[in-house]
Amino acid sequence: MTTTLPTDVQPTSTQDTALRADVLAACGRAREAARAVRPLTRGAKDALLLAMAAALDAAVDEVVAANATDLEVAARAQTRESLIDRLRLDAGRLAASAQGLRELAALPDPVGEVVRGQRLANGLEVRQTRVPMGVVAMVYEARPNVTVDAAGLALKSGNAVVLRGGAAAAQTNRALVRVLRTVLVERGLPADAVVLLDQGGRAAVRHLMTARGYVDVLIPRGGAELITAVVEGSTVPVIETGIGICHVYVDASADLDRAVAITVNSKTHRPGVCNAAETLLVHRDVAGPFLRRALPALDAAGVRLHVDAATGALAADAGVAITPADDADWGAEYLSLDLAVAVVDDLDAALAHIRRWGSGHTEAIVTQDQSAARAFVAGVDAAAVMVNASTRFTDGGELGLGAEIGISTQKLHARGPMGLAELTTTTWVVTGEGHVRS
Repeated sequence: MTTTLPTDVQPTSTQDTALRADVLAACGRAREAARAVRPLTRGAKDALLLAMAAALDAAVDEVVAANATDLEVAARAQTRESLIDRLRLDAGRLAASAQGLRELAALPDPVGEVVRGQRLANGLEVRQTRVPMGVVAMVYEARPNVTVDAAGLALKSGNAVVLRGGAAAAQTNRALVRVLRTVLVERGLPADAVVLLDQGGRAAVRHLMTARGYVDVLIPRGGAELITAVVEGSTVPVIETGIGICHVYVDASADLDRAVAITVNSKTHRPGVCNAAETLLVHRDVAGPFLRRALPALDAAGVRLHVDAATGALAADAGVAITPADDADWGAEYLSLDLAVAVVDDLDAALAHIRRWGSGHTEAIVTQDQSAARAFVAGVDAAAVMVNASTRFTDGGELGLGAEIGISTQKLHARGPMGLAELTTTTWVVTGEGHVRS
């Protein structure tokens, strides 16, 4: 199979030409393997996932040792702590990944599900049915747990998967993929149903992005620079997982105890992930009593506060250190223990702020006023909206989807946490009895 490339993605050297050939060959092997995975029954796929979970549990020492090597390299490079946290895969997190595979095995199989169907007046039976996409590719940074999640989701939905993890997690990803591929072979399936591209740096990503005809969909997962590069440079269809500039808005009617708990959890539960809150907006009528409680709680949790003038005055009363905020703060995805805080006049002002600065990921309101909740849900344009709940619930596992392959902030095909159904497409099956069209 050959593809015609734009001039700016043509191989630039003999070495680059060889690398492109290697990437396309790997994707081609995945495409062949997809043919073996596609017809598997639910029972066969579930047994495969359970075997992979058991194999990961058995390989804990090998995987944790590989991860320790990656962590040492990251520490020597003075990588910031939030990224090291994403990179870390200790025994507990590996056990959680294995459990995620078991939970996937327990979920219904989306393949074969009839999305809609009917018998027409002429007797034709028409069904729109879910089928696998074929080859799903992932480009992602750090977070080696994504390696397991992506493989599990792809296989359960009848697909092969091509993985391109970040260099920071190279040793961990190799160890994980070795385990998964071994299980595939043991169960009589091609190892290339799970392919890891671990050579070639950014050039390999560029060739994966332009592997049209080999890869059916490409999903980038990481920072804004990575996502933008893939979306703008890919000739393969892309599902965009966007950055998370997530807001918590505390309305005038909010229960203050509840609002403090939700704010602190949204920011501090795991600050280095895309569903962590980055901005807190507070209705002016409740700013005094709320912020005098919330700011010390956030400060005690180690949060660095970037605030507007109104919040700064209240922070001084509470004895909390602050930094004046500017436009860079309102548009920041910190991925750290930093939080921008602003007092707004009302719900409409909160919505205006979110429209200007939000990324369409997750927005939360804390309120006891149902009309305010309805107005907020209707007024924000986001993949997920939380009412009296932490932004951290925008997660496939938390929402009952099993593991997720990413959180889409686009509007076509998939939006929000992407589980099994989002890794399928559909086929129209039309059954007749010798019907011909007149």
